[in-house]
Amino acid sequence: MEFQSDQSREISPQRKNGRGKIKIKRIENTTNRQVTFCKRRNGLLKKAYELSVLCDAEVALVVFSTRGRLYEYANNSVKETIERYKKASSDSSNNSSISEANTQYYQQEASKLRAQITKLQNETRNMLGESLGNLQVRDLKNLETKVENGIRRIRSKKNELLFAEIEYMQKRQEMELHHNNQYLRAKIAETERVHQHMNLMPGSSDFELVQPQAFDARNYFEINGLQPNDDYSRQDQPPLQLV
Repeated sequence: MEFQSDQSREISPQRKNGRGKIKIKRIENTTNRQVTFCKRRNGLLKKAYELSVLCDAEVALVVFSTRGRLYEYANNSVKETIERYKKASSDSSNNSSISEANTQYYQQEASKLRAQITKLQNETRNMLGESLGNLQVRDLKNLETKVENGIRRIRSKKNELLFAEIEYMQKRQEMELHHNNQYLRAKIAETERVHQHMNLMPGSSDFELVQPQAFDARNYFEINGLQPNDDYSRQDQPPLQLV
């Protein structure tokens, strides 16, 4: 309202009914310009004070008139507020420069990674025998050498795994044979003890002791020792007759 009242003398011929729209432009009349400056300066200082009190904000206001006179207001200190402003401005500029540098770095890294991915994909296709049209003789020789070296390493690893599996199976078979041998020896020892006990009983003179079985160099039973006993005459066996 004050602004409208200050400009009323300048725009009164152009005002229509009610309040007209005021054009913001320099006041040509020196007296009117000075009066408007004083009124609006006081209003601006009042608004700055209200803003600092109502919103608990740090406010600093500096105004120079056309004659060079200084008018200022600050709820804290004008110098401290200006220093704070300088620091905030430098920090924001540094942050923006840092963010721009980071953006450029990440863009470069992304382009490098894309190039590496493309190169690896091409090498993989070449290893599979695909996309060989653009390769020269030297490139083909290098590719052939790489493939042969890879096949050699694959075969070596396969043979290593096969030998390890065979060795494991052999050890497992030996362990099983060893356990079976121990089991048979325990059974034979038990049978010998039973026969000895029966020989010690009265009326057991007709029984003969079973001779211990012979073992080979690996502590396994000899095959000849497991042959059937032919001590009994086949003549003692009654002949079979058909009825």
